[in-house]
Amino acid sequence: MFKKILIANRGEIAVRVIRACREMDIIPVAVYSEADRKALHIRLAEEAYYIGKAKPSESYLNIEKIIEVAKKSKVEALHPGYGFLAENSKLVKRCEEEGIVFIGPSSESMEAMGEKTASRMRMVKAGVPIIPGTLKSLKDEKDLRENAEKIGFPVLLKASSGGGGKGLRLVRKKKDLLSSFRLARSEAQSSFDDPSVYIEKYIEEPHHIEIQILADNFGNIVYLGERECSIQRRYQKVLEETPSPFLDEDTRRQMGQVAVKAAAAVNYRNAGTVEFVVDKSKRFYFLEMNTRLQVEHSVTEMVTGIDLVKNQIKIAAGLWLPFCQEDIKFNGFSMQCRIYAEDPDNDFMPSPGKIVHLRAPSGGLGIRDDNGVYEGYMVPLEYDPLLSKLITWGTTRVEAIHRMLRALSEYQIYGIKTTIPFFKRILLHPNFIAGDYNTHFISNLEKEEDGEKPDDLVVALIAAGIKSYKQSDVGLSHRQKRKESKWKFQGRLQNFANRR
Repeated sequence: MFKKILIANRGEIAVRVIRACREMDIIPVAVYSEADRKALHIRLAEEAYYIGKAKPSESYLNIEKIIEVAKKSKVEALHPGYGFLAENSKLVKRCEEEGIVFIGPSSESMEAMGEKTASRMRMVKAGVPIIPGTLKSLKDEKDLRENAEKIGFPVLLKASSGGGGKGLRLVRKKKDLLSSFRLARSEAQSSFDDPSVYIEKYIEEPHHIEIQILADNFGNIVYLGERECSIQRRYQKVLEETPSPFLDEDTRRQMGQVAVKAAAAVNYRNAGTVEFVVDKSKRFYFLEMNTRLQVEHSVTEMVTGIDLVKNQIKIAAGLWLPFCQEDIKFNGFSMQCRIYAEDPDNDFMPSPGKIVHLRAPSGGLGIRDDNGVYEGYMVPLEYDPLLSKLITWGTTRVEAIHRMLRALSEYQIYGIKTTIPFFKRILLHPNFIAGDYNTHFISNLEKEEDGEKPDDLVVALIAAGIKSYKQSDVGLSHRQKRKESKWKFQGRLQNFANRR
């Protein structure tokens, strides 16, 4: 087993890996930029090294600086976390050249799945179902028009080297095709230094569901269930849960088996996630493979009891998987809310600044808070605004929702704006409670809220009516009845939860 590991990342995920290292008697080594001199992961690590200015290209994205620290600190392995260089095969190759173990897949596997059109071709050869579309990047506007007409609208234009919603455009009408193509290419170039774009059929009422896999160096591959990732805003996940309330057992098993087949097709090792688009009839199609640990890995850990980070480290150290597919058991329900430093009432604008007060949820059974901040911490503007991941577990989905609402009500972060209020609106929506949602949920929710905003005059009239009603004898009597019925309703809800 390794004695010393470098964590080439920051924030919540760096803290997560540091904690796993400590539990395995491994010395964690951290890196930090100018903006992160007082970050939590620096405080927790055994050693920490400065790597440059706040700009990511001068620090966390600078491969040579990362390698320089790895050599200077004499680590045996490097964990990339997620984001930044986590899926950069150039870093993997540099680690291989320097004799440093990369905690993740080989550079060959990463490259095979990193370029989207190439991975689609591999999946076709492996017998994995893919969304109808081109297997190569579009050559020009003529190629674009011909394929769009062949596939039929609506279509998606997607960056060949992309991810995270960058270089992605939904085109519903032919007249918008060329302008969307140019925008997608421009964004792909600026985000990934590659303007290549491909086209595929847009699936109506889609679900975004992913399968977690683990693979060792001896050909053993297992899947650890699915994660429902359809609660998205602008193609970015914000809330995930497992198991999916949409899938049935047969579809779940088929998707797991296909995910294993996809990983085997590229000789994959370590942790990875195979992502699928699932239509309303539960037909599923390969979307892409994330060759790293996912932000939402925690919900899988909650229902399986398997520590994915520790297993990543063990696999990288050359150990066998300590379990086979038949050993994996799923217990209960789990969900995760990504708490961002964003203002949900101002189009989710970033909200950097000082956290003047912080009170995390007080814990209790089934509550987990993976965070990278503390009271007094200055949230920087230069990086992803993720503050923490709040995770709950319950014996039923209803219990997991109740625990999340309780935990969110206890979570206090003052000094900056956060997305905590936004999650309360999601969790209390009847469609979410019923598990009846797809990737359009948040856009539909925002339309509902826009439609509910009355004129100031109407608000004033309603307020005046409520005030008058409360002051009347009838109002006093009705409030007492409502108070009594509230307890009856809560009792019925708890009985329903117990039955589930």
